[in-house]
Amino acid sequence: MQVAEWYTLHGKMPRLYVPAAFAAGERLTLPEGPARHVTRVLRMGEGDPLVLFDGYGQEAGVHLADIGRKQTTVSIEAVWPGSGESPLAVHLGQAISKGDRMDYAIQKAVELGVAAITPLYTERGDVRLKGERGEKKRAHWQAVAASACEQCGRAVVPPVYPPQQLEEWLAERHEPLRLMLHLATGNAFAHHAPPESIALLIGPEGGLSDTDISVATGNGFTPLTLGPRVLRTETAPVVALTLLQHHFGDL
Repeated sequence: MQVAEWYTLHGKMPRLYVPAAFAAGERLTLPEGPARHVTRVLRMGEGDPLVLFDGYGQEAGVHLADIGRKQTTVSIEAVWPGSGESPLAVHLGQAISKGDRMDYAIQKAVELGVAAITPLYTERGDVRLKGERGEKKRAHWQAVAASACEQCGRAVVPPVYPPQQLEEWLAERHEPLRLMLHLATGNAFAHHAPPESIALLIGPEGGLSDTDISVATGNGFTPLTLGPRVLRTETAPVVALTLLQHHFGDL
């Protein structure tokens, strides 16, 4: 059975991220989080169908096989490659913002096909994460990315890397097209030849500093504006990624 047949047979159904190896004909014990979601939140019962994805590009059509107090298992009926990935690989460098703004930026970037995300410390950014707090925050952002994949149909969960200083991230960039948003430049987005990959830099609420801009320019980044209006730090990646996917990707 292939993906089209599975959806034709069962219609719309939940998609869950389960990082495990899938093999048709086998049974799989769901991790605690997905098991609790299907049984206590969705109130699904034995025999109900759903789709799992492993985060690396594989999907599986399964039925709930056994619901117990200690574990919930599914029977894997079919396995197929996911088809929700963009042909354009964009690595987003997103300045860390306060509250739920960072969650929003990550969620929407994933929906728009971003390939990887690195949270960044910039000169004007006032969020600093250290030690256990930093690791918990990164794990939370990775979970946001996985949840966005469940919603939007992607089978590959983009990595959310540990936060880096802007200078470190810039020095590691080798993408053939490197862009940073900077309102004051007046440089509008121009349609280049389709690149294999892109690095996209988004600054914090207060914008990139002169030092940030100088270092980025020295590392091959082209400053550009998205128009005369000032976009919030969580809105900018949505607009920029939409443009890039329209010109070079699959929108």
